[in-house]
Amino acid sequence: MPQITRAQVEDFLFEEADLLDKWRLPEWLELFTEDAEYQVPCMDLPADATPDHNLFYIADDRFRLGERVKRLMKRTAHVEFPHSKTRHMVSNVRVKPREDSDIDVTAVFATYRTKDGVTDLYFGSSSYRLMLTDGTFKIRSKRCVLDTDALRPSGRISIVL
Repeated sequence: MPQITRAQVEDFLFEEADLLDKWRLPEWLELFTEDAEYQVPCMDLPADATPDHNLFYIADDRFRLGERVKRLMKRTAHVEFPHSKTRHMVSNVRVKPREDSDIDVTAVFATYRTKDGVTDLYFGSSSYRLMLTDGTFKIRSKRCVLDTDALRPSGRISIVL
């Protein structure tokens, strides 16, 4: 496996954030492997919680993630049409190679969402499992853990973190 630098991983995460901010969700979806998972656990769950045994805000496999993207891109998704303005910020990136040639990545995030004169802030940490294929990264799993006590005043997660 070639030597992977934190800067390369950061560039990939920054590109992901840019795709989300520009609402290029179909292109964002292409960053994921066919067996990928995207999870946002409830805030009161322990770190090792699983969607098989606990209630999650979002627990999508690749198929469900694709359906989420299709729905959010339609005009009939009233909660996100017109689209919110978002800014995804990523920092404190840590990279840890795995024995199976995948890469574990942790980062912190702050996502600002503005819609209808209200600005919400979602912040927390993200855990990724990336694989390197043909010189590019693919997301095998992404888990966003929110660090707030409750979703209020935001009230809902209608954007992709």
